[in-house]
Amino acid sequence: MENNLKKFTTAQFLNFCLGFFGLQFAWQMRIILSGPVTEGLGADPLIYGLIWLAGPFTGMVVQPLIGTLSDKTVSPLGRRRPYLLGGALLASIALWIFPNSGNIVQNIQNMTGISLPAVAGLLLAAIMIWVIDACVNIAQGPYRALVPDIVPQEQHSLANSYISLAIGLGSVIAAGTAPFLKWAFDYQMSIPAQFIMAALAFSLGMIWTCITINEPKIEKPKEDKEIQAVDKKSFIDSLKEFFALSPEVSKICLMQFFTWIGTMCMMIFFTQYAVHTVFSVPDLTSANEMVKEFYSQGLLEGTNFSSVCFAIFNLICFIVAIPIGILSSKYGNKKIHIISLSTMILAYLGMAFFPNTKVVTAMMAVAGLGWASTLALPFAMLSQYIKKGTEGSVMGIFNIFIAGPQVFVCTLVAWIINQCSFTVGSEYVNHHWEYAMFIGALSLLAAVITAGTVKEKQ
Repeated sequence: MENNLKKFTTAQFLNFCLGFFGLQFAWQMRIILSGPVTEGLGADPLIYGLIWLAGPFTGMVVQPLIGTLSDKTVSPLGRRRPYLLGGALLASIALWIFPNSGNIVQNIQNMTGISLPAVAGLLLAAIMIWVIDACVNIAQGPYRALVPDIVPQEQHSLANSYISLAIGLGSVIAAGTAPFLKWAFDYQMSIPAQFIMAALAFSLGMIWTCITINEPKIEKPKEDKEIQAVDKKSFIDSLKEFFALSPEVSKICLMQFFTWIGTMCMMIFFTQYAVHTVFSVPDLTSANEMVKEFYSQGLLEGTNFSSVCFAIFNLICFIVAIPIGILSSKYGNKKIHIISLSTMILAYLGMAFFPNTKVVTAMMAVAGLGWASTLALPFAMLSQYIKKGTEGSVMGIFNIFIAGPQVFVCTLVAWIINQCSFTVGSEYVNHHWEYAMFIGALSLLAAVITAGTVKEKQ
């Protein structure tokens, strides 16, 4: 079937990646604003990291499961569409509930007269983060699997680069909207309003993709012994088949493992780094309302600065996504990926050593080069070894090496930051959030070294 796939035009690629544009709104709000929301509900650095475990656990469980199911799904909507729609619609509900968790708990207490534990708001917020992450993973795996479904092999790198473009543009708009409104109209968009914006973008983008993308028709398989044997394969068997594809697959997975430790060190902790390290706001998890009010302006400025930095970071990703795809087609995925990750290492070190607004803004722009490569080239490197009909399950297993590293970041790195505190003045405490950048740089260096051992197909 792949030989009969027609080459995509630029317009078709742009249309294809619109759903990922919407998905990125949800993910970007999750990255930038989950810290301020959960800290306001009482989450210290370690608790915040543990809440972030939602991402890796749902990624390691949900994506392989959904990927395999989507390969076998036969429905009037197709193989991938049920998961794209279901994930987007459920996530949209959770995106509305999450920033309102504290108010929802308070309203329940007022209406029922029942006194709920002080952590009830934080618990509800944590549950909603788990729902959001699970739903993003439900949609993301089958979306990636659409590339080998409908795009010719020779355009896979370009297709993944267009997805990077959509991620970059979606992140720029999602992160930049609130700071732009504040700068242009002196209007501060509330955190709940930003999450509602993300919910609408995710739902509408996925609905558009499902309407306009033509999936190949898959006939219902016959119930013969061979197919039944395939259906009964264990996850261990699938893993064995995955690594048996080529010796290079193990190297690509190890490279991806170190890469995502590095990227998530920044993604998870950057907003807290901006607020507490760049803008010197002390830890507010146990502060009283008077102290929180005193530092509210610094918290707002730090959060807006984080949004601006993420917008710039993703703007660079958006600008270089297609050039990276073109360069990788000419010079090879490996070479371009190594160069891109090296620039990200330098950016992390710059932020760690010089935590001021000008340097951090510039370094986030530089880091965007590595991010664009991370979103495209490892998938292009792996796609050379995928067998037809296993796209969803292979992408699901590969996601383990994206989700798994986050467990390390959410636990050990969060614990390190939580332990490394210092006193501000005589009564306030802060944490060394810049340590996340040092750990991230070391992990990216390991990824570069591993990438150098990969032998690409000519």
